[in-house]
Amino acid sequence: MKRLMLIIPTLDRGGAEKQLTMLATGLPRDQFDVHVCLLTRGGPLQETLRAHDIPIIEIRKRRKLDPLAYLRLKKEIKRLRPDIVHTWIFAANSYGRSAAQAVKVPHIICGERCVDPWKQGYELAIDRYLDRKTDKIAVNSSGVEQFYVEKGRDPSKFVVIPNGINSTPPKPELSREQLLRQLDLPYDARLLLAVGRLWPQKRLKDLIWSIDILGRIRQDCHLLIVGDGPQRERLEKYARQTNTHRNVHFLGARNDVPQLLAHADCFLLASGYEGQSNALMEAMVAGVPVVASDIPGNRDLVVPEKTGYLVPLGQRAEYSRFVNFVLDDDDLRQRLGQAAQERIAAEFSIPQMIERHVDLYNEVTSA
Repeated sequence: MKRLMLIIPTLDRGGAEKQLTMLATGLPRDQFDVHVCLLTRGGPLQETLRAHDIPIIEIRKRRKLDPLAYLRLKKEIKRLRPDIVHTWIFAANSYGRSAAQAVKVPHIICGERCVDPWKQGYELAIDRYLDRKTDKIAVNSSGVEQFYVEKGRDPSKFVVIPNGINSTPPKPELSREQLLRQLDLPYDARLLLAVGRLWPQKRLKDLIWSIDILGRIRQDCHLLIVGDGPQRERLEKYARQTNTHRNVHFLGARNDVPQLLAHADCFLLASGYEGQSNALMEAMVAGVPVVASDIPGNRDLVVPEKTGYLVPLGQRAEYSRFVNFVLDDDDLRQRLGQAAQERIAAEFSIPQMIERHVDLYNEVTSA
């Protein structure tokens, strides 16, 4: 049996955190003794690990540079003596790999989950330095691999393991009429859904601007923006400035996204960069046609004109055009949604994600 230590900053409800939780709870117990180490703090997904009797270690790193946290992490790794340390996200990749290398863990895997244009030169230098004694770099899309190879990291170390997701479509608890009443929308409203943190990466102004264009063609489109973040006030102001505030609705953070997806007519994602969007995958599982930005992470999921449409960055009017296609053609909408469901079930299931990690762990230990 292999002892595996997964290190991640927190267990908030983010994409990487969800994937780690599904992996930790789904790995075969007769092959892996799994421990999860939280570099900074816990989070709501902690309860799922506890329910599956997964041991949790909290390091409680307080600052960006925290030598005491590094020493505590080294101590815990030395005590546990794992066969494999698998780190997730930059802070854990830095602290975790450095500590694991210092105590001579036999096998180390680095997890990169997103294209990270925010990284400065010294952060990329840390990545490359720690890569030297890292067995493999696990990424969730070809776009993440391409980004980091262009930053000078060893292409031979990359392994693409796509995200896994429950491929069972959500069952609505509310009827469409009940949902529309709850949201105080007209009975004939067509629902466009966008989900994500309200910050520059998501390019939500592109979607708000597209609603302005759609409003010149049809009056029934309502964009529901789910999520919160530092740009909320600015985006609300932008909606007022473009006179789209009656058709753009900021719903804040919600726990009922599957219910919204069950009645959505189209899902929109305008991000400038992504690793592999869990929200986009959830929309495809729900059979919702997708109109998304044409970036590497989205290209791995959306097959143009088969499961949805891709829009080149900056071409805001194209969102309006493709959304109008989808809303005007019931047969097209159904075909796109069904093909999206089939694609996720065939290539992005949770068992496939877990099996690919098992293969990776076996590969590095046998090597």
